[in-house]
Parts: sequence; structure tokens; C-alpha cells
Amino acid sequence: MRIFLGSDHAGYELKNRLLDRLKELGHEPVDCGPHEYVSTDDYPPYVMRAAQGAADEPGSLGVVVGGSGNGEVIAANKIHGVRAALVWSEQTATLARQHNDANVISVGGRMHPTEDAVRFVELFIDTPFSGDPRHARRIGMLSEYERSGELPALPQ
Repeated sequence: MRIFLGSDHAGYELKNRLLDRLKELGHEPVDCGPHEYVSTDDYPPYVMRAAQGAADEPGSLGVVVGGSGNGEVIAANKIHGVRAALVWSEQTATLARQHNDANVISVGGRMHPTEDAVRFVELFIDTPFSGDPRHARRIGMLSEYERSGELPALPQ
């Protein structure tokens, strides 16, 4: 699977560790940067390119990493067609895929031991969308809003 990765300086080391691990697992990681550590860099250029890659290639995923992952998930969700989830546990990693069919994961590199963060990404990649009608309906509402700009109807 092709997996697009982007980070900032706070996620740089974890991003590089994930690139190596994804190669070991037989995936095709795409490094959207940064390609060197710069303590004053900004995450949007790198993170938004990773998210755009995941949105442009159906069947691919994105991984974005920062200090907390908060800014990165916000930036990723600005890209049309992205459903990015901030993940902080094994359960949130699997639920992001099972219930939300998320195509981008955001992880806080300063929030978790490296082994845990790598595990979250592995679980995210390995977990399929459940296809449950209630989850599909909700995702459909989000997609329709993204297309039309009209809020979903309130329940009767």
C-alpha cells in the first residue's frame, strides 16, 4: 500500500522511524518531508502534501506527525476528501478506520513512546472499515457537506 507521510520538526524522528517500519512491512511509503531537521519549520506544507496524496490516490493512506498531532490533524482535514483522525491509543487507531473510514492518521510524536506510536500506525493500516450502514450513513453526510456546503438535515 502507498502511504504518504509528513511531519514537522517535532515529528521528524518518528516520521523517519515510520518510513523504515513501513518499508519493512512491504508498504510503499512516500516521504512528503521535511527531509532534514529544522527546528523552526512549519507543518502545513508537509502535512497537507501527505494528506493530498492520500486523497488523490484511492486505496492509499496518510500519516502525519507533530508534537501533539493537533495542528497536523487540523491541517490534514482542510484537504478535500480527507478524513483525518488524531490517534492516541490502540483503540482510537482501530476505531478511526472501523467506524470513520479515516484515510489519514495524526500522531503526536511527543505524546507517546516511539514503539506505541508505531503500533498505532500499524493498527490503523491493518484495520478495515467495518462497512456498517450507520457508519457509512454518517460518512455520507460528511461527504455530502464537503461537496455541497449544506449542513445535514436535523432528525425529524
